[in-house]
Amino acid sequence: MTDTVTTINPANEQTLNTYNLLSLQQAQSEVDQCHQAFLKWRTTSHEQRAKLLNQLAQVIESNQQELAQLMTDEMGKLYQQGLQEVELCAAICRYTAEQGPQVLADESRDMQDGRAIISYQPIGVVLGIQPWNFPLYQVIRYACANIMAGNTTVLKHAGNVFGMAEKIEQLFAQAGFDDYCFKNLLIDGKTASKLIEHSAIRGVTFTGSDETGKKVAELAGKQVKKTVLELGSNDAYVVLDDADLNTAITACTQGRLINNGQTCVAAKRFIVVDALYDDFKALIKEQFEQVVLGDPNDEKTTLGPMARKDLRDKLHQQVTESVNAGASIVTGGNVAEHTGFYYTPTLLENIKPGMPAYDDELFGPVASLIRAKDNDEAMQIANDSRYGLGGGIFSKDEQAAIELAKHHFDTGMVNINGYGLAQPNLPFGGVKDSGYGREHGGFGLREFVNIKTIMIND
Repeated sequence: MTDTVTTINPANEQTLNTYNLLSLQQAQSEVDQCHQAFLKWRTTSHEQRAKLLNQLAQVIESNQQELAQLMTDEMGKLYQQGLQEVELCAAICRYTAEQGPQVLADESRDMQDGRAIISYQPIGVVLGIQPWNFPLYQVIRYACANIMAGNTTVLKHAGNVFGMAEKIEQLFAQAGFDDYCFKNLLIDGKTASKLIEHSAIRGVTFTGSDETGKKVAELAGKQVKKTVLELGSNDAYVVLDDADLNTAITACTQGRLINNGQTCVAAKRFIVVDALYDDFKALIKEQFEQVVLGDPNDEKTTLGPMARKDLRDKLHQQVTESVNAGASIVTGGNVAEHTGFYYTPTLLENIKPGMPAYDDELFGPVASLIRAKDNDEAMQIANDSRYGLGGGIFSKDEQAAIELAKHHFDTGMVNINGYGLAQPNLPFGGVKDSGYGREHGGFGLREFVNIKTIMIND
């Protein structure tokens, strides 16, 4: 009997669709087709690739409402935030089309007794293993850069957003890309792991948990294949003694609860100096308790459901373990009495090392509130993490905050006096257990290319 995956609407727990999974042999055959497509695609000009990416941007925009609704139905994203995700994806396509030709252009360099050309050549089929939390963006992020570079791409999407996975392949077709330039594979994780061994797969990009990412990197490393890993975090947002409290409260609330709290670069640990701690706690508690839990299609809703029941249950277990180890609940801490996979907005304090709320990533609407005696200790606590994706600093002394961000915050990205998600022109990625490699800002265009040196003796 064919293995199947069933998608469920997390807001009402109703079945959406059932999908048949490909066997390993079927998936391998599809990769073979992608390799054949690559042999042709690599000969296209940068200008032709850019033209098709601009067409893809138009196709994405013309499907904006349908795409946003699909996100809401499959993983519970607030509909209005889904519309924003679609806009971001169209912008990524256009930025990649604009920057691609110049980033990938040949370079001329002098050499002894001659001259040299440095050429950025595609390498083959790139496998993308992607999560459900930004189901369109995560795919567009890696696929557009690699297709612009002349590679072809295959996708293993998360099982709860297989509808989006199928839709994305349709978008590439509507934009005029060749068949198998982008190919969605309805496969499970075990099959994806085996595909890494396929000779035509030349690189792997993975977004997800650090535990799984390490396994992907190990499998790829055994095959001497490059990986790019984006593995989540427990980002610290540091409130220094001269911070503007209103600014910090607004940014931290948004940064923790956006996308129903399910964002790798969410503001997860609020580290507040002692002088401001009590005021910050009172104000952020008030903000969390004003959240409107409900239907993600309703414009009045400010927090929708978590994407799956198992994810909600895991989050509640992490909260319970932290409380059992001595943490205190400021507000929330409950599975919501609501049809659907809802969790109440939660603030925890008295957080110590050894607790899930201190050490691990809590992927949902739960924040850890940590008191620091002064600015120096606040930064020490911020860096006391195996992760290093993003973070934030609040201070009225902008230049001092920049210096802290530049020289003392051990992360790939830092916000100062605000909160922001990915932007097409800025590199995105982290350090430590948050992974390696960069996407966006032109950097992703060169992650999976052969930087080839051609030496010409005169």
